[in-house]
Amino acid sequence: MMHIAPDPWEAMVKHARETYPNECCGAMLGSIDGERKLVLAAMPLENAFDGAQAARYQLRPEDLLAADRAARQRKMDLIGIYHSHPDCDAYFSKTDLRNSCPWYSFVVLSIRNGEFHHANSWLPDADQTEAAKEELTY
Repeated sequence: MMHIAPDPWEAMVKHARETYPNECCGAMLGSIDGERKLVLAAMPLENAFDGAQAARYQLRPEDLLAADRAARQRKMDLIGIYHSHPDCDAYFSKTDLRNSCPWYSFVVLSIRNGEFHHANSWLPDADQTEAAKEELTY
């Protein structure tokens, strides 16, 4: 179960709106207590995909390492990654799955016509062959 506190939630939605019609991406920092994850900070990251960013995002490894370092400096965990899907649903695509890390949660925000529509959280399996929907509150 994932809960995103108000400030990071607002930051994630704002980031998705500002990058529309392209996909945004960022890191979610917070705490993990068993199956419960609490997001306390959102860290926007640059979409480094060199193609059409309206259909894909890519994180640079050094940006992900910097997010992990920032989490540890703040005595938090790097819980996962968020990204937006412009003008479509908040599903976990085959590309998302193929590029996922099974130890992170992945929040996808659906942004339609520049406005937030809905979101889902996904947990990929260790083989990166499927992702289960994770309970998400914000």
